[in-house]
Amino acid sequence: MADLHNLITEVQQQADPAGADLHQRFFKTGPGEYGEGDVFLGLTVPVQRRIAKRYRDLPREDVQRLLASHYHEFRFIALAILAEQYKRGNSASKAEIVSFYLRGLEHVNNWDLVDASAPCILGEHLKSGGDELLDELALSPHLWTRRAAIVATLVISRAWNTEPALRISTLLLSDKHDLIRKAVGWALREVGIVDRPALLRFLHTHYRELSRTTLRYAIEHLTLQERKAALSEQFPAY
Repeated sequence: MADLHNLITEVQQQADPAGADLHQRFFKTGPGEYGEGDVFLGLTVPVQRRIAKRYRDLPREDVQRLLASHYHEFRFIALAILAEQYKRGNSASKAEIVSFYLRGLEHVNNWDLVDASAPCILGEHLKSGGDELLDELALSPHLWTRRAAIVATLVISRAWNTEPALRISTLLLSDKHDLIRKAVGWALREVGIVDRPALLRFLHTHYRELSRTTLRYAIEHLTLQERKAALSEQFPAY
């Protein structure tokens, strides 16, 4: 049986002060920055994922303890364990994991935590319906909850349903945070991969509302000529 004490010991043994200092700067943990107050131990993502796989059967109450930790890596490992459990679960356990995830969103509080969990837990679950939940999340005052709403659509779009991504992108077009603008552009890029005309229609309709950051991400998979045209509002025929 997976043991929380052993997991904590293993993480502490892998701690790297130099790596922790680098992560503190990379994830903007200074006063007034988006990751203010976050604390790192310095583990790399591959190491964290390997630990999560070894402890993927950790009981939910222990996952909760990890998720509530002030150390970033413990929260990442908790979410990676949840993702493993979701992937291997039945329909009932998957629904329970999604509910657990939504209750703990306050702890999913940096972009890497969101991006490593929202698509493979929330997005996967909403592929079969119920994606109106994303509207509520997109209107949250909490930055990371809004990001979870939009990055969850990546998986849904790849399942050939681009409507949620377009709908949530519309809700977030006026968002001023750069991390939301990038995520919206990322989601729109996925729409374009699946349905290029739908992307072009969206860009044409909302061009005046789009930040340049969002637009540049959204058009990454277009040809050079198409990108130049889009940046000057000369959209290809659709």
